Amino acid sequence: MQAIGLLTSMVVMEASMHHKLQSIRRVAAVAAFAAALSAVAALPAAANMGGGSSDRSTPAKPANPDFENAKAAIAAKQYPNAIGWLQRVIANEPNNPEAYNLMGFATRKSGNPAASLQYYQKALSLDPKHLGAHEYIGEAYLMLDQPQRADEHLARLDQLCTFGCKEYRDLKAAIANYKKGIRPQANR
Repeated sequence: MQAIGLLTSMVVMEASMHHKLQSIRRVAAVAAFAAALSAVAALPAAANMGGGSSDRSTPAKPANPDFENAKAAIAAKQYPNAIGWLQRVIANEPNNPEAYNLMGFATRKSGNPAASLQYYQKALSLDPKHLGAHEYIGEAYLMLDQPQRADEHLARLDQLCTFGCKEYRDLKAAIANYKKGIRPQANR
């Protein structure tokens, strides 16, 4: 009888240790996942430090005041002023896809979606994965009653945005509104 009690105690103790070991394994797995997630989240920040160069001794390029003025003008919905600033930026930085994207945006918002296409196309030729340019050219195509072209850029955003992104959601909503008869406005 005493042997059965001892055996029962040993089985209970072993089960308890097994349960604790499983808990430790789960905690370790969650910690490893969190560490991996933190490392992935840090990649974009690390890529932006030092201008993307692996040479840490080179200081980051100072902000272009014309570009900053253009962004401020866009934020204030002063699109003609933004166009003037962006012309200067493009003259000095002809390979800056964001400058072309914003030039397209300011041109479209000024009421000329047809003229904006050339700037979005240039931005996309410099950076085919530029999310903003895909969204905005899609909106320009909607303004020009070319929804099939907007759908092409929505499909490209769907490929680029693995877990979804704001640009995809915004263009998808604009296309849905277009189908309901609500076209994107020039100055919104």
